[in-house]
Amino acid sequence: MSAVLAPAARGNALQAALAHFDSGAFSQDLARRVAMRTESQDPASGPALQAYLSDEMAPTLAALGFTCTLHPNPEAGFGPFLIAHRHEGDTLPTVLVYGHGDVIRGQDASWKRGQGPWVLAQDGERLYGRGTADNKGQHSINIAALAQVLQQRGQLGFNVKWLIETGEEAGSPGLAAFCAQQREALRADVLIASDGPRLRRDCATVFLGSRGTVNFDLTLKAREGGHHSGNWGGLLSNPAVVLANAIASLVDGRGVIRVAALRPPPIPANVRAALAGLRFGGDPGDPEVDPGWGEPGLSPAERVIAWNTLEVLAMVAGNPQHPVNAIPPTARATMHMRFVPGTDIARLHEHLATHLAAQGFGDIGIEVGPVMAATRLDPDNAWVRFTLASIQRSTGRPPVLLPNLGGSLPNDVFADILGLPTVWVPHSYPACSQHAPDEHLLVPVVREALALMTGLFWDLGEQAATLPRRQD
Repeated sequence: MSAVLAPAARGNALQAALAHFDSGAFSQDLARRVAMRTESQDPASGPALQAYLSDEMAPTLAALGFTCTLHPNPEAGFGPFLIAHRHEGDTLPTVLVYGHGDVIRGQDASWKRGQGPWVLAQDGERLYGRGTADNKGQHSINIAALAQVLQQRGQLGFNVKWLIETGEEAGSPGLAAFCAQQREALRADVLIASDGPRLRRDCATVFLGSRGTVNFDLTLKAREGGHHSGNWGGLLSNPAVVLANAIASLVDGRGVIRVAALRPPPIPANVRAALAGLRFGGDPGDPEVDPGWGEPGLSPAERVIAWNTLEVLAMVAGNPQHPVNAIPPTARATMHMRFVPGTDIARLHEHLATHLAAQGFGDIGIEVGPVMAATRLDPDNAWVRFTLASIQRSTGRPPVLLPNLGGSLPNDVFADILGLPTVWVPHSYPACSQHAPDEHLLVPVVREALALMTGLFWDLGEQAATLPRRQD
């Protein structure tokens, strides 16, 4: 049966969310979580990853009426998963919320601000600590927002499932297989989750997917051993020279992709409209945007959100630290591609091999690494319109809509394996130092995020009957 919502005022719930932060209760919860050294790249972190779910997340969610189960990772040696479910009615929509409890390595000795990675410390408007931005602070905000709605109204008015993993910073090993195995347990109508940064600190932001990513190595071995450049220069091919020219045939000196098969389809009109007028960069600490770099005719927002890029991450021949006057026998480059939906990435190896052979570089070896698929929910989707309207109602201004994130996250698991529309509401900002020393959240962003997520969950309960449901 549908839940009958107790009468209460939306504004009271938003004020309660702000008071939750101002009282120090939110910081107390986050401090416990930051103190847990859940470094998923460290093989010794297994007990901490387990404890984050069993000792911190499960009791917190159970206190809000969730039934919690821990599951081992399908890939041996990696951290577990938590599924939590609060069911209020068979006819109500179900929201899946995602977060990850693992963090990048602490880099303890390199911290200059706060009190190191494992102590939550406030300095002015900054809350320092490893995981504050990525991702403990963000899923803590969403848990606290659900709690405010429950406290004010007694019920949510919709069903909620939580999925918390402990391996995102190690590439989410086992996540795809786990979600495939648990497809029915994770069945929902929409994913609403938080990760990554806002466009800017003062702009509430919604994004609907992410660009995909793939690395590939190009290797050329001409012969065994180096040979003196005075005796053999002009007689022996130089693999570094050949490889540099091969790369230049893939992407030109202004960053424009030259292989037609690696370029994206045209930018959809509603994606272009969503990006119109958005500014990237320009905040303190941001690098200066190179105006002449990348695909001509596109705005900076279109280049980073709606287009493909091909980068050289590393390139080596000989010994760069101690060069000698010899023609190197081999050269190797690691390439990196970000791509949007519609790119024929499944045939990447074939496209590269065909192109290089046609350019006279058929001897170059190609090794393609794992692919994280690109995803993008239609900006006109009803869940998107609902989310944008709710956030504007809470903040008094329209949020920024990014059709997809320029970076990558495992959204393909939710969009493709679980078949969900995906709506992300990030609570960090670009200069948060995630993955670096001095990671932090901003107090003004946290307070606003607590309120707008409380408003979003409140509105979801009020409008549950009007929101789309999956039909399969």
